[in-house]
Amino acid sequence: MLKSCKYCMRIHDSKYDCGKKPQRKKKGNEKDRFRWTQAWQKKREEIKQRDKYLCQICIRNLYDTFKQYNYIDLEVHHAESLEDAFDKRLDNDNLITICERHHELAEKGDIPLKVILDIIKEQEAQ
Repeated sequence: MLKSCKYCMRIHDSKYDCGKKPQRKKKGNEKDRFRWTQAWQKKREEIKQRDKYLCQICIRNLYDTFKQYNYIDLEVHHAESLEDAFDKRLDNDNLITICERHHELAEKGDIPLKVILDIIKEQEAQ
């Protein structure tokens, strides 16, 4: 089927590549690419297993906990962010399982880093 090409302004077959169409490139930074690696998928599951699939903030009744034994919407949080400490991205002593709500609070800084690191140290000791 012949069509008018909006890139070269000529008429050619719809399956013909005139070479003028811009190539789409995946946008993403190192942090985004890391989150799709098999190493991260495996480590994330390992941390959730270490933390018994429970939010470690909720289980300690800290920061406006609604449900003490929360196992819903769990995420693995980097205590020291990927931007600040990319080399610690897979270290057990930098990762903690928390619920989505507490993850947002931790990201905003409403849950102090010291509290998170103390909980991680406690979990690693078990």
